[in-house]
Amino acid sequence: MGLILCAGAGLLAGAGKADAMWSVLDVLNGLNGESQEKPDRSTLPPSLRGVLGYNNEAYRKFLARMGLRKISVQQIMDSHAKAHGKIHNSLPPRQLWGNIRSTLLAVDKVCARLGEPVGEVLSVYRSPAYNATCPGAKSHSYHLRNNAIDMRFRSSPRKVAAMARDLRKAGLFKGGVGRYSSFTHMDTRGSNADW
Repeated sequence: MGLILCAGAGLLAGAGKADAMWSVLDVLNGLNGESQEKPDRSTLPPSLRGVLGYNNEAYRKFLARMGLRKISVQQIMDSHAKAHGKIHNSLPPRQLWGNIRSTLLAVDKVCARLGEPVGEVLSVYRSPAYNATCPGAKSHSYHLRNNAIDMRFRSSPRKVAAMARDLRKAGLFKGGVGRYSSFTHMDTRGSNADW
């Protein structure tokens, strides 16, 4: 095992971190008799996500300081560890971190009114390359600005969108509310939009 870890360290030094880590995981999986199929990055333990650059502690702490009650920091972090083929998403650049604050606080209030937490966060920030691979994504998406979230609840998207629009009408936020067949979109763009 020590030899494998040393080999992994050598790979990390000479190749891209992500490619090297997948090579080490492939070797370890082979020794354990497991499938050679690469695991979904969003299911990796936090220690491995850190090696891959997805567990940025500063961003995690930034999110934790918001005191969100119905959406977990881990759900948000996991949304950045997704990939479409060979195109991987990433954490937002530091200059965009603050953009998500008003959106997450609005989502937390929608959750409180619904009486349920967010079930799954599908997307928050999207890197430009990753956004280009998302079906139906707009080239000027608010996800690119770290100002939007796509999420699922136990409640229907119709109910979630209606609740979000009610809270927006009450002055909680200004932004977009999109209802899709299996999820709801919210953003705080500063002007109201519905779809």
